[in-house]
Amino acid sequence: MTNTALITGASRGLGLALARSLAGAGWNLVLTARGAADLERVAAELDAVAVPGDVADPAHVARLAQAAPELDLLVNNASGLGVTPLPPLAGYPLEAFRVLLETNVTAPLALIQATLPALRARSGAVINITSDAATGAYEGWGGYGATKAALEQLSNVLSVEEPGLRVWWADPGEMNTRMLADAVGAAEAAGATDPAKVAAALHDLVQARPASGRVSLQ
Repeated sequence: MTNTALITGASRGLGLALARSLAGAGWNLVLTARGAADLERVAAELDAVAVPGDVADPAHVARLAQAAPELDLLVNNASGLGVTPLPPLAGYPLEAFRVLLETNVTAPLALIQATLPALRARSGAVINITSDAATGAYEGWGGYGATKAALEQLSNVLSVEEPGLRVWWADPGEMNTRMLADAVGAAEAAGATDPAKVAAALHDLVQARPASGRVSLQ
């Protein structure tokens, strides 16, 4: 039986690196990201199914679930950074915070709900990509960190409510990605860890299938 994974935010960064790692091991992949052209190039490279769109769109979530009727692994990797330069909470625009919550918390839950029947049928796994900003008090990271803290608690409760699944909330640490560059500048981001190294650790996690819980990947 060939395993199937659905990965959000798969056109670059950690999502792309994990897709390449799983494809190399023979997994079937359903990939999504907002940038259709980049996603189509990745799908062609990996012989994957591309479903471009915004994970915050309920209609898109439904399309993703339809594209993966058999599913072993859901990776909620797509994420928004929020307002940049990163503002203090005292001045955080509330409408922007609502949008960030929709992308980083509501959308992952919606996709979990939509794919649970398929995941339950194959005793599958869910990986929610989180951040050390969920637990640390870093100036300017309050909006983003609050959404990741919510995603962690959502994952924690899901792991209890769905004992037949594995649920991991994975902190990748700082990676050399466009998101980090947007937050701290390209020069600082260039010194961070290669996403491919973190993707290899995630692949090892999926293969080892430890008990549900929070995982630090660096």
